Amino acid sequence: MKNPLPWRIAVTAYLAGLALVGFWPTPVDKPILGTLSRVLKYVHRLGVPDWIDYHFIEASANVAMFIPLGILAALPLPTKPWWYLAAIGLLASLCMEFGQLVFISARFSSLVDVVTNTCGAVIGIASARLLARIGAPKLAKT
Repeated sequence: MKNPLPWRIAVTAYLAGLALVGFWPTPVDKPILGTLSRVLKYVHRLGVPDWIDYHFIEASANVAMFIPLGILAALPLPTKPWWYLAAIGLLASLCMEFGQLVFISARFSSLVDVVTNTCGAVIGIASARLLARIGAPKLAKT
């Protein structure tokens, strides 16, 4: 990595946001739960399948929340195996879920969250590696 400063700033900002979401004293979706229920009922009436429900949206949000971690882990470590980088996502998720279990009684620790968070990190790793592979030949020509 030629200039690590932007990466360091991005990692710091991302981890601060992740900690804010992960250790918020109440479930972060609590303020929008009623609105989300109404939106889901509405889109189901329009024909959106019933399997797109609260649990699907929560799992999707967990995946999306950890994609940046995978990208940020893959950028400075391009030669490390994907599973090594995925372990970073797994450990971050385990720390967050353990912290919720031990310190925040209003939050619910879940193995499903660990799995979906880790999947998000793996998607981020794969995306970063794919973009590096596609972009590398173009950058070499310039």
